[in-house]
Amino acid sequence: MKKPPVKIPSAKGEALPRRKFFKQGVSTLATISVLPSHVLRSQSEVRDRDGRLLRAASRVPSERVNLACCGIGNQGGSDLRSMHQTGLANIVAFCDVDMGAEHTLKSLKQWPTLPRFQDFREMFDKMSGSIDAVTVGTPDFSHFPIAMLAMSLGKHVYVEKPLTRTFHESELLMRASRKYKVATQMGNQGHCQDNYYQFKTWVEKGIIREVREITAHMNGGRRWHGWDTSITRFPKGQPLPETLDWDTWLMTAQHHAYHRDFVRGQWRCWYDFGMGALGDWGAHIMDGFHQFLELGLPEVIRPLRIEGHNPLFYPQASTLEFQFPERGKLPPVKVTWYDGKNNHPRVPEGYGGIQIDRDIPPLHGRVMPAQELPAGKEIYGKDLTFKGHSHGSTLSIVPEEKAADLSPDLLEFPRHPNNHYTNFLLACQGKEACLSPFEVAAPLSQVFCLGVLAQKFNTRLLFDRQTRQITNHALANAWLKGAPPRKGWEEFYRLA
Repeated sequence: MKKPPVKIPSAKGEALPRRKFFKQGVSTLATISVLPSHVLRSQSEVRDRDGRLLRAASRVPSERVNLACCGIGNQGGSDLRSMHQTGLANIVAFCDVDMGAEHTLKSLKQWPTLPRFQDFREMFDKMSGSIDAVTVGTPDFSHFPIAMLAMSLGKHVYVEKPLTRTFHESELLMRASRKYKVATQMGNQGHCQDNYYQFKTWVEKGIIREVREITAHMNGGRRWHGWDTSITRFPKGQPLPETLDWDTWLMTAQHHAYHRDFVRGQWRCWYDFGMGALGDWGAHIMDGFHQFLELGLPEVIRPLRIEGHNPLFYPQASTLEFQFPERGKLPPVKVTWYDGKNNHPRVPEGYGGIQIDRDIPPLHGRVMPAQELPAGKEIYGKDLTFKGHSHGSTLSIVPEEKAADLSPDLLEFPRHPNNHYTNFLLACQGKEACLSPFEVAAPLSQVFCLGVLAQKFNTRLLFDRQTRQITNHALANAWLKGAPPRKGWEEFYRLA
């Protein structure tokens, strides 16, 4: 039996057949200058020996990518300006639920004549034919529906980190990226810098080998630090700002009355909307070792410390242990994550750059720093120990004397001039492969989703990597999908 056409919710809450939706979207606004279809690039897909897609078939003009930006303030605004600065993007549309708010005015003033939308569904409805690619710089919980609809319409997508708020949504985005064969990139910007090529090369050369233990940490203050941890309900509603489309802001999330502690970055505080410190910074700290040590998903997630546990918002401090099993010839790895202002890991002797309180006894040759560490990680291999910071920073061998014993040629690694944004836009044109595509970024984000569930339920979780289920906690297992989407938003979950 022939399947009926997939339906997509319209901006008015009605369901449009996908074929009709796409047909309506190909009309071009007269104010936008776009290249006609006969000059589009035509390049075939490029795959590696295992059949994995390295380069999507190009669907964009030969010179610049027509880019629509969803989320134009704060990080979304930074993304759109960074895309523009590459010289490879033609910004054609803005979409933000709060047009006219302070954090969006900078972008609106810089591009005063661009078409503006408060609902991404309306943007695609009216401008699909004018758009090659989309940036998604919105709160964590709203990444999924925008990215899924864009991919289903054949648009390349750049999605801020963490990729999604739930494990299941990351699963669906991976599936959709294979189905629609578009370029995908998660916005962990440092992933395309020297740290990527260094870690990859040092693993290939055997400098980083037989890693069994890693610590990762981000100890800066967070927005929810200092909140009353006895709170048992969400804040009462406040008057809605005139510029804000609150219903569209909520997207798939369950209904909440508007409150200022839900918007403009405050959303990261709440389990319903954000991914806390782990999702925010883990993507900049754990990305290299997760990819090149082939960690995949953990079998055990154990909260070693949860300070100020609350079922609504994130802890004041947390220490989470992720246990990854053997992967072929690679040994099991224990990754321990630390967040909270006074929750530091022990670091190796010879770490350097910090003051050490000698009254604190060492543990396994490591000592506790007396002052705050920069965000980063320590990687303990068989022969060598490494330290690194966040984003694009490279690794150092500690103590330094150990590095002096190695040949400079052995430590050398290739450099690449392109940044994360250039890499994405060139991938849209079929000239490069994205370095943080969903097939790489989604499993990393799923690690964060599992860690967040251990924080939320404050309990040890056992995860079956084969069935992709939590086996010892039924409620946590149900939260791999999260709460059901609001009525009218279910269709996005059927597009993968």
